[in-house]
Amino acid sequence: MRFDCSVDEEFDRGLLAAQAVLEEGKLVVLPTDTVYGIAADAFNPQAVQSLLDAKGRGRQMPPPVLVGAPSTLDALAVDIPSWLRSVVTELWPGPLTVICRQQPSLTWDLGETHNTVAVRMPDDPRALALLKQTGPLAVSSANTTGDPAALSVDDAEDMLGDLVAVYLDGGRSTTGVPSTILDATGSTPRVLRIGSISIDDLHAFNNTIEPPEATT
Repeated sequence: MRFDCSVDEEFDRGLLAAQAVLEEGKLVVLPTDTVYGIAADAFNPQAVQSLLDAKGRGRQMPPPVLVGAPSTLDALAVDIPSWLRSVVTELWPGPLTVICRQQPSLTWDLGETHNTVAVRMPDDPRALALLKQTGPLAVSSANTTGDPAALSVDDAEDMLGDLVAVYLDGGRSTTGVPSTILDATGSTPRVLRIGSISIDDLHAFNNTIEPPEATT
């Protein structure tokens, strides 16, 4: 099923359909503020595995979790430093993924997370509308591994086809730039990937944040 998010009535029907199939353990493609994402119920291990299978990705690359409000971070993570709270307050919703220590009480299986969780609040009203209905979702870029990220619902459908139950069409991505990934689990925080948010932006909150390690 495919729904046009630019038509209010159709978008409302799409949200209901997306919520229903996610509850059944199926997959949804949705627009975000970066690229299109493929989503599964984060608390359904079979659904998360279906997401990884659809992408052709192993458990060693667990998906991030998208949330609908900054306060949800406390439900998913522990040992959140005060500077990171300031980052989230200032830069969420937005293209920043933060990796934190996972709440030990969480009963989910995102893959080989090593007791960490990557969390982001997207700056997209359609994604947020869905997240407010469903709660946290496991979401990865809507493409098969090794292929470019999907910048439109057509791109996603060409790669993922019938593996996805509902496609929410939000038009073409305006940026196509992925989120910046900040790992705050170690003694020294480090950026793992530079995206829309620069290292200088993050140094305004903590000047000890290190840039990505150089690759050879």
